[in-house]
Amino acid sequence: MGKPPGMKRSFIKVLAALFTFFMEMNDLRVVDAKEYDSRSSSNMSPSDFLDSLMGRTSGYDARIRPNFKASALSQRRPCFGSIAETTMDYRVNIFLRQKWNDPRLAYSKYPDSSLDLDPSMLDSIWKPDLFFANEKGANFHDVTTDNKLLRIFKDGTVLYSIRLTLILSCPMDLKNFPMDSQTCTMQLESFGYTMNDLVFEWLENGAVQVSEGLTLPQFIMREEKELGYCTKHYNTGKFTCIEVKFHLERQMGYYLIQMYIPSLLIVILSWVSFWINMDAAPARVALGITTVLTMTTQSSGSRASLPKVSYVKAIDIWMAVCLLFVFAALLEYAGVNFVSRQQKEFLRLRRRQRRNHKEEEGRFNLAGYNMSQCMPTKDGSAVKNAVPAPNPQRSTPKDIDAMRKKFVDRAKRIDTISRAAFPLAFLIFNVFYWITYKIIRHEDVHKQ
Repeated sequence: MGKPPGMKRSFIKVLAALFTFFMEMNDLRVVDAKEYDSRSSSNMSPSDFLDSLMGRTSGYDARIRPNFKASALSQRRPCFGSIAETTMDYRVNIFLRQKWNDPRLAYSKYPDSSLDLDPSMLDSIWKPDLFFANEKGANFHDVTTDNKLLRIFKDGTVLYSIRLTLILSCPMDLKNFPMDSQTCTMQLESFGYTMNDLVFEWLENGAVQVSEGLTLPQFIMREEKELGYCTKHYNTGKFTCIEVKFHLERQMGYYLIQMYIPSLLIVILSWVSFWINMDAAPARVALGITTVLTMTTQSSGSRASLPKVSYVKAIDIWMAVCLLFVFAALLEYAGVNFVSRQQKEFLRLRRRQRRNHKEEEGRFNLAGYNMSQCMPTKDGSAVKNAVPAPNPQRSTPKDIDAMRKKFVDRAKRIDTISRAAFPLAFLIFNVFYWITYKIIRHEDVHKQ
């Protein structure tokens, strides 16, 4: 038996009304859920947010690096300290800044564009395994707290900054010392990740910033700094490496005042002996020995602050030539004294000849009494018809004075020539020395 048409229409209207009611309730629940989520995210505390971002329940694992082909960008602000030639290294205080992207740390539920985190959170995230390839010593700074900065941006970019004091090796070429220019490098390398996993790159702008007003005791740092790559190939793989080269030019003011000018004055002082009377032997000998010993001490002092290298340095050539000139001035007086005493040696020889002649005359004076046939000589042979040698002419005081004056004039002439020859030779040496090291070699270093 069928239902009336009116009841069917009423039943359909009831079903439609119930369906509309359920749909509206569902929309209301969705809207309420969204409003609740927005309110809960805005009201979420930083601790809860960090737990959800990198906590144990977040699924973040600090032992695993970010996605493949990740790149870390480094930036530093160096402040140079001391540069030691003896150990061939330099001390530098830097702010090392690294940036990399870790998509696992990207967030959108927190209103701030970046998060500045405590340095203790560094153990909770992945970090590049960077180390300094030419490092000889390093230390962190923890006064008054650890000098570290950790900042995370919304897109997952991580900024890590740390303050370090480093002692880095700097092989030096000291052939032109103290008119040399040195190039010191700083190399940053990955310790365990090969280039398939990690690549270091320099920032395009302001990668290396030097502290304003930086002054060094002996060097001037040039404006240009070479940024490059020093990829290392080992038997364990190819590792990323970046480097920066600092060009340092030595200022020789200290060595000019402490080494060059004093040694120059000592050499000039040794020439004073050329104007002292050659008969004043104590004065000239004392002056010569004093200048030689002083020059030797000066030369030893110039090498005290330098490494024991096997090649000759510019300062070694200067000190050696100065010592040679001082020693030559002392030898010059020895030659003058020897020449001036030649007349005494000549007179002593003449006396010895006269004495020998008298002995021979007394031996042969019996020939006038016909006794020469039986007069034996020292060797046992007989002398026949021996005729005495003529008596040599005795030197008169006038001849002696003339002879003495002749040798003294020769000695004085040596002093006169030395007064001009020594300064002229030293001047020629100075011209060649300073042109070679200040112009020719200086230009060659700048070209390299």
